[in-house]
Amino acid sequence: KQAAEMALDELEAKWGDKYEKVIRSWREKWHLLSAYFKYPKAVRKPIYTTNAVEAVHRQFRKLTKTKGAFPNENSLLKLLYIGIQQASEKWTMPVTNWRQTITQLSIYFEGRLDDIIKL
Repeated sequence: KQAAEMALDELEAKWGDKYEKVIRSWREKWHLLSAYFKYPKAVRKPIYTTNAVEAVHRQFRKLTKTKGAFPNENSLLKLLYIGIQQASEKWTMPVTNWRQTITQLSIYFEGRLDDIIKL
């Protein structure tokens, strides 16, 4: 958490004049943003790396950035559908050290996983 606070200070020193509102917003909401750091590394990594919405957006951008225009809406939808089909194959990869992660989650969120997973 301290390293993140120092990085935010460095960011503000470098870009504070240009992005004043953004940095001020991060500082005002730091108590929410920094909640992430209360979890052990085994929990933080899956939280950080499994943002499904961002993964989909990244895939869409990758597919559409080289295309100038689409003749109609259907052609865009077809391209995105095929892209999602290909990307979803990668989403079946297991989370590294999942057993350790699930154990830590069961400690931090006691009782919430009992109906789903038997430890």
